[in-house]
Amino acid sequence: MIFAGGRPGIYTILNFLKSQVEVRIGNVEWPAYLDILAQTKTNFKVVPFTKENNFHPPNSDYYDRTGLNAATHILPVISNPSNPTGHTRAGAELEELIGMAESSKNGILLDEAYEWFHDGAVSGMKYVKDLESSNVFVTGACTKGLQCPGIRVGWVVASKKNIETLSNYSSFGMGGVSHPSQQYAVKLLEPERVKKAKKAVQDHYGWQRKRYGDAFKKLGLGVYTGDGGFYHWLELPAGMNSKELNERLFEKGAAILCAWDCDMARPHDKSEYTTPYDRFFRFSFGPLLPETFEDDIKLFSEVYLQYKKDAGVS
Repeated sequence: MIFAGGRPGIYTILNFLKSQVEVRIGNVEWPAYLDILAQTKTNFKVVPFTKENNFHPPNSDYYDRTGLNAATHILPVISNPSNPTGHTRAGAELEELIGMAESSKNGILLDEAYEWFHDGAVSGMKYVKDLESSNVFVTGACTKGLQCPGIRVGWVVASKKNIETLSNYSSFGMGGVSHPSQQYAVKLLEPERVKKAKKAVQDHYGWQRKRYGDAFKKLGLGVYTGDGGFYHWLELPAGMNSKELNERLFEKGAAILCAWDCDMARPHDKSEYTTPYDRFFRFSFGPLLPETFEDDIKLFSEVYLQYKKDAGVS
């Protein structure tokens, strides 16, 4: 089914979950997921993301049935590659994940917005054996891989029964996507163009990921980034925090995303809570031009090193 971007598809799926479904979501994920989970009053449980598991827990952690009754179904929500960490489930690991998702009382919402930003990118759909009998939902959009956010075209691939439920809602609650946008998307998705675009995206962002990562390591930051997406997942030294760094960067016209916003365990009502990720942040190199690399690192370095000095961190 076609949606006006990926977000409306994700929202609609979670809005129509039955009461016996428990969503599982990584402790560190795309900030908008928490807003959607809160607005749809979805029952969810957080899967730990730690330095010990390299912010990449095994598939089995998402389907752990400890403490659940027999009637409860499990639906993990996973961005793959991950926003914000860049960790990617591919090959045998992705095949195992989809196999678990197709098992009885299981499902998955696999958000593949960043699918192309990983060498040898393959959709989880490759490993689905019986879509019609499953609760597998795979989402994507033109925004990232096809580099066309403005046309607002996204999609959900799922069983016919599930798509019919979504389309019934669309007929009265959402409406369709403009025909010109859909026609434009069809051109973007022509096989030869996709082949070239996928390679170009992988080559460019892989190169950017490496050189920014190397620069951050030289600065002494902890780099916990995976091999996908266009973000770096970074840790400041003890005695510093990402909120203060962001405020200092903002004065120079730059910004990062503080890990608080990516913490799926934080209370949505912003009540008192101390995130375990206060030293972590997401750095986006996605919109940065290759020719601005030196200037970008120079600006970041100056702000970071001054903050480090002011904080008395050696």
